Amino acid sequence: MVERNHLTLLTDLYEITMAAAYYQHEMFAPATFSLFIREYPPNRGYFLSTGLDQVLSYLESYRFTREDLDYLRSTELFSEELLDYLGTLRFSGDVHAISEGRLFFKNEPILEVTAPIIEAQLVESFIINAVNLQVSIATKASRCVHAAQGRKLVDFSLRRTHGTDAGLKVARASYIAGFGGTSNVLAGKVYRIPTSGTMAHSFITSFEEETDAFRAFFETFPNNTVLLIDTYDTVRGAEKAVEVAKEMKSKGNELKGVRLDSGDMAELSKKVRNILRENGLEKVRIFASGGFDEYKIADALERGAEIDAFGVGTKMGASADGPYTDMAYKLVKYDGRPVLKLSTGKKTLVSEKQVFRNRRDGRIIEDTIALREEKMEGEPLLHPVMKDGKRLESSEPLEAIQERFKEEFAALDDIYKALKQPEEFPVHLGPDLEKLQTKVVHEVIEKELGES
Repeated sequence: MVERNHLTLLTDLYEITMAAAYYQHEMFAPATFSLFIREYPPNRGYFLSTGLDQVLSYLESYRFTREDLDYLRSTELFSEELLDYLGTLRFSGDVHAISEGRLFFKNEPILEVTAPIIEAQLVESFIINAVNLQVSIATKASRCVHAAQGRKLVDFSLRRTHGTDAGLKVARASYIAGFGGTSNVLAGKVYRIPTSGTMAHSFITSFEEETDAFRAFFETFPNNTVLLIDTYDTVRGAEKAVEVAKEMKSKGNELKGVRLDSGDMAELSKKVRNILRENGLEKVRIFASGGFDEYKIADALERGAEIDAFGVGTKMGASADGPYTDMAYKLVKYDGRPVLKLSTGKKTLVSEKQVFRNRRDGRIIEDTIALREEKMEGEPLLHPVMKDGKRLESSEPLEAIQERFKEEFAALDDIYKALKQPEEFPVHLGPDLEKLQTKVVHEVIEKELGES
C-alpha cells in the first residue's frame, strides 16, 4: 500500500535515468524549468490556476525512502553511488508561481522551479500530474459557474472521476472555481468544503410506495428534506411531494427542495414550479442533476428552466470536452545559460520569466511575458513561494482562493469567457525577452544546424 503523502517514485523512469547521467557527468549546476500550457483545449479562452499547494507540499517533503532505493536497486539500472546520493537528496530549490485562483493564458509560465538540475528534473512528472488535472477541472468548473448565472452548483462527480485522488482534487478545484459544495464526504473533511446530498433512486424503490419513502426521509431529516421526485413520473412525484410538504408544515417543518434527475429538465422544472406555486410552496427550491455541464446548463436556462441549483457530475469531473491540457515543464536556463527547444509546434521561451497583467478601468486587458528582471508596466503575477526548499507561506483557506478567482473572473470581458469560440486574450512578449529569444534562436541554429 502506497502512503498517500509519500510519492517520490511517482515519476517517469526517464527522470531517474537522466538524473543518473547528470550525476555521472557531475552536472549539479542550477537549472530553471518553466511550467506552461502550449494551446487551449476546444472552446477554452483562459485557464484557472490550481494545484500549487499540492506541489509545494510535495517538494517540501521530497525524499527517497529505503524501500524506494531497494526497488531502484532491484531494477539493476543504477549504481550504488547514485543510490547513496539519492538517499540523502532533499529538494533545496526555489519556486516562483502564480497564486491559485488567478487566471492565466497559453504560453504563460504558471510556475518556475530553480534548483540543482537533478532535483529540478526529478520532480517534473509529479508537478505536471498535479497541476494539469486541477487546471483542467477548475477551468471546466468555472465555465459551469459562468453558465449558471449565480445559481448554486454542487460537485456530484465522485463516482465517475478517474480514481480516488482525482475525486478529491475535483472537489477542491471545483470549489475554488465557485461551486458551493460537494457530495464527496472525504473532500469535506480534508478541505473543509460544504457537503451536500440526500437520497438516490434506490431509496425510493426500496419502499412499496413513493410517498412512504418521502415520509420516511422527512422523519429522519425533518430540517433538511429534499425529495427526489423523478423515480417513476416527475409530475406525479411533485404532487406527492406537495402532499408530504403539507404534512411537514402541520408539524412545524418546511420542505427544503425537490430534485429532478432525468427527462427534459427545462420543461419539467416549469411544470414542477407551477405545482409548487399553486400549493403555496414558493420557497421550495428545485434542484436538478443528470448530465449537466456548462452547455446543458446554458441550454436549460435559455429555455426558461425554473431551476435554482444544479448538481454537476461526470462531464465536469472528467472535463469531458477537454480532458487534458497540453502542459509542459521545460528547461529554460542551465548554469547561467538560457536554453530553448525549437521543435515544430513545441518551441519554448528562454530564461526565467515574469508575467505582467495590465488593467484599464478595472478590466483585465492584456498580459506581457517578460524576463524576470525586466521592468514592465502592470502587476507581476509570479511571486516567490518557496526558497531553499521551504515554503514561504502556509496553505491558504480555499474560501480566500475562491474569492480571488471571483474578483479576477469578474474583471475578464465576456468575449474571452464565451462557452463556444471565445476570443483569444492578448498576450505579448516583453522587448528584452523577445531580444534574448531571437539571439538564442540564432545561436542554436548556427551551432546545432550549421546555418548562419
